[in-house]
Amino acid sequence: MIFEETYTLANGVKIPKLGLGTWLIDNAQTAQAVRNATAIGCRHIDTAQAYGNEAGVGEGMQSCGVPREQLFITTKIAAEAKSYQSAAASLDESLRKLGSDYIDLAIIHSPQPWAKVNQSSNRYFAENKEVWRALEDAYLAGKLRAIGVSNFLQQDLENLLSDCRIAPMADQILVHISNTPLKLISFCQSNHIQVEAYSPIAHSEALKNQKIAEIAEKYQVTVPQLCIRYDLQLGLAALPKTANAAHMRENAQVEFTIRAEDMERLKKMEHIKDYGDSSFFPVYGGKLS
Repeated sequence: MIFEETYTLANGVKIPKLGLGTWLIDNAQTAQAVRNATAIGCRHIDTAQAYGNEAGVGEGMQSCGVPREQLFITTKIAAEAKSYQSAAASLDESLRKLGSDYIDLAIIHSPQPWAKVNQSSNRYFAENKEVWRALEDAYLAGKLRAIGVSNFLQQDLENLLSDCRIAPMADQILVHISNTPLKLISFCQSNHIQVEAYSPIAHSEALKNQKIAEIAEKYQVTVPQLCIRYDLQLGLAALPKTANAAHMRENAQVEFTIRAEDMERLKKMEHIKDYGDSSFFPVYGGKLS
């Protein structure tokens, strides 16, 4: 069963290959989403300070009936927290909201504050080193089992790797069929940084792509199943987002193999440029006003 399969991070911590993304799930609905996910075997839950639903994740964790040590919980330091003090304080606040003594994986949400993404060439190198130092200290204090980043490009990773005490263990980035940053993935893998793929179904836009649908039909699977399997075969952890229990079950039915020639076709597929109503989000190339 895919929920039982894991990757091993650089420090030996096991991270489940398939998780539940909770972006845009309202805090009031999140606890039930966590209970639904854990009921079908999911043990990897991804949240963030920016999502505003850490408390819901915490409630779901505590009421799902699964021992805490069997769950893998990720949260992200807000992109705007660019000092040691703000990052350290925010981690303690996340622990409080989650109702947990530790976080399995804590990551920097973005190298740039959201308001600067796609608008500035400033990569905040010095500031990110300060935030990373706060993560290192929290890790060494036992508050975090693993530490990493999100939306970091190679130059951002090299900045941290240049003089860190503990190297990043994960980079959570946008990866889906038609958007596969192979050079960045290769750089991460050669540096023992586990890549996690958020929005593996392109925020549902892949459902509208006829070329993807044709390949899914060939394997007699759904488009979401093909998209998730694609990321898994690249060696990535996949984090599809849904609050729908039926969709969660469907997303986990990925016990098939995409042939090598079809993987190559999918890697080279024309980029999905329109993310619909979500296009204004910085992660999809837009700008926050």
